[in-house]
Amino acid sequence: MFLQDIGVDTLSNTIQAMQAPQQAEELSLFDLLTKGGWVMIPLALLAFLGLIIFFERYFTIRKAAKDESQLTMQVRSSIKSGNLDAALAICKSSNSPLGRMLQKGLLRIGRPIKDIEGAIENVGKLEVSKLEKNIGILGIIAGIAPMLGFVGTIIGVITIFHDVSVKGIIEIGTISGGLYVKMISSATGLIIGIIAYIFYNILNIMVDKVILKMETDSIEFIDLLEEPGR
Repeated sequence: MFLQDIGVDTLSNTIQAMQAPQQAEELSLFDLLTKGGWVMIPLALLAFLGLIIFFERYFTIRKAAKDESQLTMQVRSSIKSGNLDAALAICKSSNSPLGRMLQKGLLRIGRPIKDIEGAIENVGKLEVSKLEKNIGILGIIAGIAPMLGFVGTIIGVITIFHDVSVKGIIEIGTISGGLYVKMISSATGLIIGIIAYIFYNILNIMVDKVILKMETDSIEFIDLLEEPGR
């Protein structure tokens, strides 16, 4: 009976020992991130700022990239019929980058083509600068976040070796555990940097497409003004 009790206790202790590491490994994502130290606070702010800029710019650029074929057709029809006031009203009501460019060109009708082209080009540059607003911040975040995460890891390593020098004892568990925690900041910074870099390039590609479309439509507008009979 005594031997049975010992066997039951031994089996129970063995099961508890086997379960202990599994319980220790159970860690939520939030708990894991909080172990990264104070560096996680600026990293979280960078991530939040990057998301706000991306979605705000994404919807703004997407709105500017909408199909303007109806606008160009209406403007072309009004110009051919000689009704410039109607063409100006159409451009003004469109409230789009292309509409503002064509409106500036219509206001210059009667002047040399070079002057009209210059006016449209200047408005186009202003519209492009509006579309590119704050996109550069994503590029900055893509460069800063990984370096900031690495700084967190370096600070953690310095702290670990400082503790070792104070205690005078090198404990593998302490060193490996501390490095495990501090590497979280590096991983987080790298992930934020990669995502910000992807967002930065996505927005730039979208802006490039809008620029190409605006240039194409402005060339067609100039060609319309140069047609015989104008």
